[in-house]
Amino acid sequence: MTRDRPPAVTGATWLSVAVVAMTGLTALLTLVLKDELVDAWASSRSESSAVEPPAFVPVAITMFVVVALLAAVLISMMREGHEWARILMSGIVVLVGVATLAIVRTDPPPVFLVVAAVSLVVDVAAVVVLWHRDTRAYCRHPRSSTPTP
Repeated sequence: MTRDRPPAVTGATWLSVAVVAMTGLTALLTLVLKDELVDAWASSRSESSAVEPPAFVPVAITMFVVVALLAAVLISMMREGHEWARILMSGIVVLVGVATLAIVRTDPPPVFLVVAAVSLVVDVAAVVVLWHRDTRAYCRHPRSSTPTP
């Protein structure tokens, strides 16, 4: 007999998936608006600066792939009731939030600011639900095993 998942765990699952989706959207926008990002970054530097613009695209794509793969494993384990997976997923969400704030510091095009704002709201909501009382209780108690006849 398996335990029923509380709504908070289902919410944490969907909000974690939304965090990954927002990371994917950011990576896609980085690819599509690469030139605008580089121009925005360069505009805040002096003409005599010898610093080359950063390669935004490989970083964004790599981050998306890593976050998506880690989240897939952690969400699966969290849904099974593993406390460590819930804690690590919280860390991933917080790190995605920090990365989103780092994007805002580069003075990106307006579409990035809109996506960043939505992403930060999703990140905060995901952390709140990941640390909700029902989610913590579900992940702390050992899973029920199937009774033997």
